[in-house]
Amino acid sequence: MPVTFDDLLARARALAAPGRRAVLGIAGSPGAGKTTLAERLVRDLNGTGRPWVAHVPMDGFHLADAELDRLGRRDRKGAPDTFDAAGYAALLRRLHDEADDGIVYAPGFERVLEQPIAGTIPVPPTARLIVTEGNYLLLDTGAWARVRPQLDEVWFCELAEPERIRRLIARHEEFGKGPDQARAWVLGPDQRNADLVATTRDRADLVVPTG
Repeated sequence: MPVTFDDLLARARALAAPGRRAVLGIAGSPGAGKTTLAERLVRDLNGTGRPWVAHVPMDGFHLADAELDRLGRRDRKGAPDTFDAAGYAALLRRLHDEADDGIVYAPGFERVLEQPIAGTIPVPPTARLIVTEGNYLLLDTGAWARVRPQLDEVWFCELAEPERIRRLIARHEEFGKGPDQARAWVLGPDQRNADLVATTRDRADLVVPTG
């Protein structure tokens, strides 16, 4: 039977057992619907009561453009080595271990500026489930290998390639790229990243069709 959104809600809810905090990862290629799924899960799980689910995206760990320029990696922004993977893994460990009894602040990502911004996502101690999403949660090389052990489950978003590419081009255009520039970026750097992410699919606990 195909998985329903109600099934996903029940599965996510069950991760946060009494007395412990859980971290759910949502992986997938660029444009596959990770953020949409994460935001909907968080919204529906929190409902109208006291928020107990927090959303902490991986994108806040993009390296700033100034650092990418220094490293000579600006032309492939979004590749695995253009993120602070070790910093991301350390934050997940901190969130999972609950060593802090106060608010933990995570970095966010401003799409209009295309830059990470520190301290924009507060995670209160009352959060029992953390939903994090990003391309490389299942990558097992370098510092990325430290991420998976901090995640109770990882779901992989899967979308038909023509639709994924269409959505991704539209998103780049929405945030300032011209049509030709958006298409060139999606079929160039983004596609190379998507091909790499696709190789990690089999490491997921669940594959979620997002079409």
